[in-house]
Amino acid sequence: MPPAVSPSFTEVNVHDPMILPVDGEFFIFGSHLTAARSPDLMHWTLIDAGVREGNRLIPNVREEMREALEWGQSRTFWAGCVTRLGDGRFYFYYSVCRGDSPRSALGLAVAEAVEGPYRHKAILLRSGMWDEPSEEGAIYDATIHPNTIDPHVFFDADGILRMVYGSYSGGIFLLTLDPETGRPAPGQGYGEKLLGGNHARIEAPFILHHPGSNYYYLFLSFGGLDSRGGYQIRVARSRSVEGPYRDPAGRDLRDAMGPPGSFFDDAAIEPYGAKLIGNFQFVRAPPHFPEAGPGYVSPGHNSAWHDPGTGKTFVIFHTRFPGRGEQHQVRVHQVFLNREGWPVLAPHRYGGETLGHLPASYWPGPYRLVDHGRTITGEITASVLLHLHPDGTVSGEHTGNWEDLGEGHLRLTLGGEVFQGVFLRQWDPVTKVLVPVFTVLSREGRALWGSGAPPP
Repeated sequence: MPPAVSPSFTEVNVHDPMILPVDGEFFIFGSHLTAARSPDLMHWTLIDAGVREGNRLIPNVREEMREALEWGQSRTFWAGCVTRLGDGRFYFYYSVCRGDSPRSALGLAVAEAVEGPYRHKAILLRSGMWDEPSEEGAIYDATIHPNTIDPHVFFDADGILRMVYGSYSGGIFLLTLDPETGRPAPGQGYGEKLLGGNHARIEAPFILHHPGSNYYYLFLSFGGLDSRGGYQIRVARSRSVEGPYRDPAGRDLRDAMGPPGSFFDDAAIEPYGAKLIGNFQFVRAPPHFPEAGPGYVSPGHNSAWHDPGTGKTFVIFHTRFPGRGEQHQVRVHQVFLNREGWPVLAPHRYGGETLGHLPASYWPGPYRLVDHGRTITGEITASVLLHLHPDGTVSGEHTGNWEDLGEGHLRLTLGGEVFQGVFLRQWDPVTKVLVPVFTVLSREGRALWGSGAPPP
């Protein structure tokens, strides 16, 4: 069902937001020692931001973190992750990176309270040590060894503490951690490689085990993070946390890498993973941008959370916006599993809605359709008009048919390609009314969003 009243939001700027629920509140931690809190995933309050003396997370940051900053040849922190272990303390897995090379440190700081202050414990992993032995013992090779940033630390379904991490360079890796110390178990080197390599632009791994399907979902960001880089969220799944992870077409993501000798070869990785969201804009009178509605540019570096009490699942990410350069904010969207167990994202940000069971007669009508496609591109996809008719046919920019499968689920067939997903109602931020929406995914990993279009 929809929210009882029109939703309100308080915005916050946190790049690479990693979520941690604590005692009924939600905390997000991002790059540059930025953190925020929210009671409801809609109203955010900044805790602190910036690598400076007096930051509440690490007040004496230059001295406290000197070893890591010097190794990473950096004055700032990149994406990190905070988790709570069995001793009740909070473990901050931070990363420091030079930026123009994989010279990085991934380390651990610990605090008694979620907002800090965090005290440095150790650098856990290093990368970018050219012509020197790596964590594997062999000479560091950026085409096969990781850039040690972008950690996500979590307990798997068997209660084993894990860390998935990596960005570009040699790919994405998985380590087992000691739950008593929070440090890697000995003898693993960089850990088990899950995918990537040869500088393919894949980063920001996040693994969520969903009890509704008993799958592990590996979320990834493909492309470049700035407003021209085509940043986007993709997903693959596995029955085992260690993989192999496959997409809806059955493609093994261990093959998602650039060819030998390549650098940032996006065409080589485009076929892999289900693309859940990329650049888009809902337009009021396609294709006339002067009447454009809401849209995102380079959405990515997501975390996710499943609420065992309500059964709701969410993705939390940062995004830029059409015509607003590099300015970014946090967005939260609800996630649903389609009948084939694949996640689909609600078209509009979370406003308190719940998947409802409405009669099939509610859904026919005109929709603004966004096709997220499969490409990695900086172009913005504008919505087009699509009409779902009561007799199950589809007209407009595409033709085909649709079917209400019951309990909010639908099947949509366009041009012979079959999509499965859900119907729900959401608040349209432009028209300020509740509208019918749908979100679907095909076996080719192509996501479509529809948002109810009022009469012109």
